Amino acid sequence: MNLHTIPAGTPFLPALARWWLDRGTDPATTADGLFLLPTRRAARALMSAFLEVSDGRPMLLPRITALGAVDEAPLALSGALDLPPAVPPARRLAELTRLIMAMGGREGAPTTADRAWPMAVELASLLDEAHRAEIDLAATLPQAAAIEHAEHWDRTVRFLEIVTLAWPAWLSDNGLIDGADRARRLLDAQGAAWAGGAPHPVIIAGTTGGVPAVARLIRVVAGLPQGRVVLPGVDLDLDGAIWARLAEGLDAGHPQAGFARLLTGMGATRGDVAEWDAPGARERTLAQVMLPAGALGQWRTATKPALDGVWRLHAADEQEEAVAIALILRDALEQPGARAALVTPDRVLAGRVAAELRRYGVIADDSAGEPLADTPPGAFLRLLAHAVADGFSPVALLSVLKHPLAGLGLSLAACRDGARALELACLRGPAPIPGLDGLRAAAHRANADVALLDQLAARCRPLLDIVRHNSATPAEVLRALLQVAESLAETDRAEGPDRLWSGEEGEALSTHLAELLDALPVLPPQPLAVLPGLLDAALAGAMARTRRALRGMPGGIPGGMPGAEHPRVAILGLLEARLLSAEIIVLGGLAEGVWPAAADPGPWMSRPMRAACGLPSPEERVGQAAHDFSMLVSAARTVVLSCPRRRDRAPTVPARWLVRIDAYLAGQGSALPAHPAVGWARALDQPDGPPAPVQAPTPRPPVPLRPRKLSVTQVATWMADPYAIYARHVLRIRPLDPLEQGADQSDYGKVVHAAIADTITTGIGLRDAMERAMANAAIRPALAAWWRPLLYRIADWVADAECRRAIPAHIAAEIPGTWEVPGVRFTLTGRADRIERRADGTLAILDYKTGSVPKKGDLTRLIAPQMALEGAMAGAGAFGPDLHGVATELTYWKLSGGFKPGEESQVPDPETAAADVAQRLAKLVVKYDDPGRAYLSMLHGERMPYPQFSHLARRGEWSAATEEEEEDAHDAT
Repeated sequence: MNLHTIPAGTPFLPALARWWLDRGTDPATTADGLFLLPTRRAARALMSAFLEVSDGRPMLLPRITALGAVDEAPLALSGALDLPPAVPPARRLAELTRLIMAMGGREGAPTTADRAWPMAVELASLLDEAHRAEIDLAATLPQAAAIEHAEHWDRTVRFLEIVTLAWPAWLSDNGLIDGADRARRLLDAQGAAWAGGAPHPVIIAGTTGGVPAVARLIRVVAGLPQGRVVLPGVDLDLDGAIWARLAEGLDAGHPQAGFARLLTGMGATRGDVAEWDAPGARERTLAQVMLPAGALGQWRTATKPALDGVWRLHAADEQEEAVAIALILRDALEQPGARAALVTPDRVLAGRVAAELRRYGVIADDSAGEPLADTPPGAFLRLLAHAVADGFSPVALLSVLKHPLAGLGLSLAACRDGARALELACLRGPAPIPGLDGLRAAAHRANADVALLDQLAARCRPLLDIVRHNSATPAEVLRALLQVAESLAETDRAEGPDRLWSGEEGEALSTHLAELLDALPVLPPQPLAVLPGLLDAALAGAMARTRRALRGMPGGIPGGMPGAEHPRVAILGLLEARLLSAEIIVLGGLAEGVWPAAADPGPWMSRPMRAACGLPSPEERVGQAAHDFSMLVSAARTVVLSCPRRRDRAPTVPARWLVRIDAYLAGQGSALPAHPAVGWARALDQPDGPPAPVQAPTPRPPVPLRPRKLSVTQVATWMADPYAIYARHVLRIRPLDPLEQGADQSDYGKVVHAAIADTITTGIGLRDAMERAMANAAIRPALAAWWRPLLYRIADWVADAECRRAIPAHIAAEIPGTWEVPGVRFTLTGRADRIERRADGTLAILDYKTGSVPKKGDLTRLIAPQMALEGAMAGAGAFGPDLHGVATELTYWKLSGGFKPGEESQVPDPETAAADVAQRLAKLVVKYDDPGRAYLSMLHGERMPYPQFSHLARRGEWSAATEEEEEDAHDAT
């Protein structure tokens, strides 16, 4: 048999190209042949290897294609013409979704498309796996479920009748087959065509033959006179007993397990495999490291380990890992001609490293591309779908209006200005009533311009028509969504479609959505709320090779082409990295569950069921990952193995191969050296000198700018947090309400205050007043239903409290007051919730609190001065002549509506308290009339439960330093 292997330490593709060109450089010789490689990227890399080996001279190359692309360019044309066409992927998922939904909730099947589509993806994956393994699920699955202790899988098996009965019947009725089934048949057709000989040399290189159809084709090619099968990294020195166990299917997680099964299935032995080069010392060491558990006794007699050039990266977490890896890749560019690559299955790590590399002006060639859902047009469509389904809630609406693709027929600047004006006018604070009508009403109440809303409504009409019916087929909804998105993307200078579908990402997305539109008509009408989830599910997993990161890059890229990916830096997944080589390779994300991935049998079958059906065990994937690891560690001059100590805020378990390497070296009295890149990363953003903590702010504005008028509640803030008064009244900073602000205690309190005032003014019953206050405040029905029992309990408690109180001569509610504090040129304002004039001319002032009330000690020490200040104002006639008098009662009513609906507390000795607080206020005004007096932050922070300006004062920085200084002083004493 024409079987060969290239050791892992020898660059695979350059060796293959060099062997081919050694046959002769005549164009007829170099072009007469066919190379089959495992991936498209490997095929492209082989073309580059030919140029590298030939020093770039022109030549005619042989035909080079990928085994996975045989349907795109069939080798045996007659075999391809005889096969039914493959069902398009989007149509397959749509039909599987329809079959799942048709179960109507039986066997746990979801009944909405957004929930059924991800399940269809999993079913499609099971179908492909069965086709590749050549397993007839219809014949094997029922018996597999009957094995011992598997009764609970019966429900799953009944659900899987979709793939064992319904789906094959649908394919037969429509004259189609699955893509994986067609690929398998094409490979068999090619093998049959070559059984009598091939008209030209055929080389299958780089595959491990894990798919039975590929293994059969390998057997045919290996038997051809002009055929060659070149396997990557077959260990011809592995102990025979170990190899025999691997051939029997034992120790499936070993790197050589796939080759053992392949050669045994071909009827070949390792003696039939010719070695193109001798394995290096590093490969022999790795072979020892990777021995199965039963053979680890050989470590006692192992030779000196040869892992020179292999480093460990001990990062603290995934972010430090990404920064350090980016520095390693950037450092590689300082070495002339050196190529560097990050290889990882962790897409989050790949994205972090790519982002860090842009810091140095380096754009890495990322093999995975960018998820379609995250591209600008994909994100715009998803945001629009969520906005419509959410009734144009403030957050969803602003996400659309502030997206770079939103134009609404205006200039981009005008669109953004209109969005910001609308946000400030009516989108902050409690959310308006859902829908554009609710937004218009909120805008009218705020006297805001509604022109932008009118534009939005006109351009969203196709979707709004669907909203009114709240049901349409997914195809109709998607078509309307695309129409609206194109309309919203229009500007005063460009058409919407030109902007939405521009660039590589726009083209890829439009192609994907066009296929989706052709497939979705099979799905029944769905509620509009299904749209966002269905769109997210339909875009999941779809990738686009984009150059968006390159557009707008200032200047050129160091060592590379201006406006292009750097030719010497790559980020690769495991599949893409096979057969490729570089001088410096970083293997990132080497943690259990990441690399290798968890040996998960999947959602449909248990391990015994998979074995009974004949499906490959999950450990076979671990064996393939182990082979990838071994090849990559052996393939580069410098290799860095990276596993952070923590990942997702939890300790990580290093990959089993890292643990093996550490244990093997420890037995030899050595260890892998730590790469210094972690130190580089930690020093990267550190200041030159020791860190100097920021000092507490001490603003001293000119006296004329200092406030001369405050309310009674602001005086309490002034005492506790002077900086807040400075920020609000000197800097004139007004904190914005949050978007979609939830109804909080202040809203509840406003309803209670309004209702009691209404009762006092009109005499209406307090329960009826509560209802009227909620209606006037436009409280949402659900929230009103939650509050109503609490408010009714408050009403009953207030009624009882009124019966206990003496009948006053006069009652006033919500009375504003203004007091010119004598001698200090300062105005105090306030609004008393309730003032009663008694028959003897004295006053009682009541304040309603739906939250907490001041503690009794605070009332005594005048830390909470509000009520005492109102008493002083009443004594000065600030509330008018009818309410001028001495306040002999200052009372808080705590009205919560809870188990204690109401409580009463009073300020002790109200006359003395009012006199004392008036003197304190005058002294406070005089103190801050001193130009040297600073408005300090959080002077008495414990009195400010909700500080609004502590972040502006950077209290989190200087307060920590102050606490440390106080602790040091305490320790010194």
